[in-house]
Amino acid sequence: MAKKQVTEPSFEETLKQLETIVSQLENGDLPLDEALNEFEKGVKLAKSGQKQLQQAEQRIQILLSENCDAELSEFLTDNNE
Repeated sequence: MAKKQVTEPSFEETLKQLETIVSQLENGDLPLDEALNEFEKGVKLAKSGQKQLQQAEQRIQILLSENCDAELSEFLTDNNE
């Protein structure tokens, strides 16, 4: 029997789920057991998001090390021109 590959949610999906959980917990209407379950889920999501950010940072460092002549410059958006 083939194993199902579990894929992690994207960083954006993780962040959206965390925001939902925080909102529910701040509202204070959840029963204690459910609030604890949501808190536990939130901790796992936060760890997953942190891992994704670290992986992105590592990829950037690798890309920059491959082109050591590349200069870093300030990132400009339309708002700060």
